[in-house]
Amino acid sequence: MELEVKDIRKSFGEKEVLKGISFSVKSGRALGLLGRNGAGKTTTIRTIMDVFHANSGEILLDGRKFNSRKVQIGYLPEERGLYPKREVLEQMVYLARLRGTEKRRAVENADKWLKRLEVDQYKKVLLETLSKGNQQKVQLASTLVCDPDIVILDEPFSGLDPVNSQILQDVVKELIAQGKIVIFSSHQMSYVEEFCEDIVMINHGEIVLDGNLEEIKREFGRNQLVVGAVNKSLEEMEELFADQFSGQVEVTGRTKDTVIVKLVSGTGRMELLQRLAALDGLEIEHFETYKPSLNDIFVAKVGEEE
Repeated sequence: MELEVKDIRKSFGEKEVLKGISFSVKSGRALGLLGRNGAGKTTTIRTIMDVFHANSGEILLDGRKFNSRKVQIGYLPEERGLYPKREVLEQMVYLARLRGTEKRRAVENADKWLKRLEVDQYKKVLLETLSKGNQQKVQLASTLVCDPDIVILDEPFSGLDPVNSQILQDVVKELIAQGKIVIFSSHQMSYVEEFCEDIVMINHGEIVLDGNLEEIKREFGRNQLVVGAVNKSLEEMEELFADQFSGQVEVTGRTKDTVIVKLVSGTGRMELLQRLAALDGLEIEHFETYKPSLNDIFVAKVGEEE
């Protein structure tokens, strides 16, 4: 399967929230949907699910108009929505039945996912009696109880400790391996890097970056180096580049003990290394290609308010 979002625009009153959003995701792949709070991620998700109707644009599944009522979608919202005063199994079965699952199959699926997420001992207790982490796992089990073809996870790791986070990571990897379409939205960039081959970054309702994550990292790190010296502070290294390499090297950032520089005006990395080595009293400790994290890229693209 391939889900395509084509030039979606959505307004609330006079405020245009989505300004021509387009992307696609295929079975067996996970797409990271990223952006700051209020960027338009949740509106995009709800438009895909037909909770909101787009003002223009279209959503296709395998080239045909997407009908969310004819495809099983598992949606884990950022704002949790289960019933705190109902038994866990009871409401999971109820939710599965609402989505067209036969009762016996709903019970079997609920038992399977509660056991897989290690909360099956709580299936006969009220949800409100569980810890926040266990409530989150029940919410995920409820998302998957209808055996969805499309899984949309909005901040799924919220409230989970490291052990439970690992269980959820394993489940997400299993869903991808089973050929599900997975759309994954999170502010925890390490998880996005773990699962997602492709990303879409939204800012103020527009896509500012999209594509294969590894290719984006390579392009973002192109002509950038990490440089550090034993006997120079970061401030001194920045001053050195400004004084000795003005117009040839641009300081673009820093790590804990190195500065990140970009080669400009055709300057080569070996030329820069030779010139640094020739400076009296400078002991170079780090000189390597800059490999940006997704967090670095996110901050660079959407980190500044207008």
